[in-house]
Amino acid sequence: MGRKKVKTVVMDDAKIDQIVNKYQGDAGSLIQILLEIQKEHHWLSKEVLEKVNKDLQTPLPFSKLQHIASFYKAFSLMPKGRHEVQICMGTACYVQGATHILEAVQEMLGIKPGETDTEMKFSLETVNCLGYGAPGPVMIVDGNYYSNMTPDKAKDILKNYD
Repeated sequence: MGRKKVKTVVMDDAKIDQIVNKYQGDAGSLIQILLEIQKEHHWLSKEVLEKVNKDLQTPLPFSKLQHIASFYKAFSLMPKGRHEVQICMGTACYVQGATHILEAVQEMLGIKPGETDTEMKFSLETVNCLGYGAPGPVMIVDGNYYSNMTPDKAKDILKNYD
């Protein structure tokens, strides 16, 4: 599955410095530093990882830093949109029509799971059962759970995100 070409915005060095300095450049705070940058910028570019590593009091070999960033699901090494859309494809949601929700969202956004739209507005992912317990299918947008989804409801919800 290919990725669409997206506009990438480089996070400014001052913001990275501010986050690293908050933790006094302590390499033991690496995960927290990366989490804050991820929250602010939605992804971790090679340049950002190199800058963080350079700013740490005890830099790591870059390969180790990259391994850490790719190991945790909370981090993305690919550009992400401002809004992260997840469609539950767990058994209960699947049986209740999750594929129809996914098809409608793909059609509306013009992207497939694992992709980000060209405006950097939306990223789309499928996820396994969330154990949410609400009637499916379930769609999550920026951490907000929506249950009992229909294709039309999913489209209406996404129209509210700018």
